[in-house]
Amino acid sequence: MDLILWRHAQAVMLEDEGGTVAFDLARDLARPLTPKGERQAARMAEWLNQRLPDTTRILVSPARRTQQTAEALGRRFRTVDTLNPLASVDELLVAARWPDAREPVLIIGHQPTLGLLAARLLTGHEQPWSVHKGAVWWLRSRERDGQQQVVLHAVVPPDLA
Repeated sequence: MDLILWRHAQAVMLEDEGGTVAFDLARDLARPLTPKGERQAARMAEWLNQRLPDTTRILVSPARRTQQTAEALGRRFRTVDTLNPLASVDELLVAARWPDAREPVLIIGHQPTLGLLAARLLTGHEQPWSVHKGAVWWLRSRERDGQQQVVLHAVVPPDLA
């Protein structure tokens, strides 16, 4: 099974209201892409569209910035509420049906969860790995010598797509 992790492209920052830095999920979900983020999404979408099978299941966070990133692909996708910025690694794995899904799965989501997920699958432990804005990490589950393995197929930042 292929699991492709795509972090949303660059989005506008939340404005600081009177010095408080309290997290407001509703405000965070509404953040759109910046013009640079729109270019990043378009570049990465072009790269992905050359490589993704037509059978790829595309799962997207409900955040506006991830929706805009997904729209750059020009393919049908499904919004999954549990892929929001507060999602856990386990919620992403359940949504993807890892490692048992028959089709490739593309998740368009957020840090730090995408980095934690990549680390867990590749090392067995959640570690705070950084997935840069607009970047793709392509993981592949395979069986070799009777053992299940996860290999890193590609890591592509938007400026190299």
